[in-house]
Amino acid sequence: QVQLVESGGGLVQPGGSLRLSCAASGFTISSYAMNWYRQAAGKERELVATISRGGGSTDYLDSVKGRFTISTDGATNTMYLQMVSLKPEDSAVYYCNVRNYNFWGQGTQVTVSS
Repeated sequence: QVQLVESGGGLVQPGGSLRLSCAASGFTISSYAMNWYRQAAGKERELVATISRGGGSTDYLDSVKGRFTISTDGATNTMYLQMVSLKPEDSAVYYCNVRNYNFWGQGTQVTVSS
């Protein structure tokens, strides 16, 4: 059974950092392309970062380039999103997803506020 469990969200001040985790079970994460999405209140869900199968290629939403880093760890079967220099507009529920599959986690809330 495929399961994705996000964690690591919280309240952080502008300029702060967080690392989100997406623990996968039921499949090998490095064998699939993976995504991080986010959805802010009242807005549509948007793709924030994506990583290719095996982790050789990544891509980012323009507004997070240079601040967010997506990665996977085969040893722990976990995907990460390292976020630095956080801005209030980064506040949202963040979700991990297996690309091209309707597999989603429950989300983790990130709030950037002073």
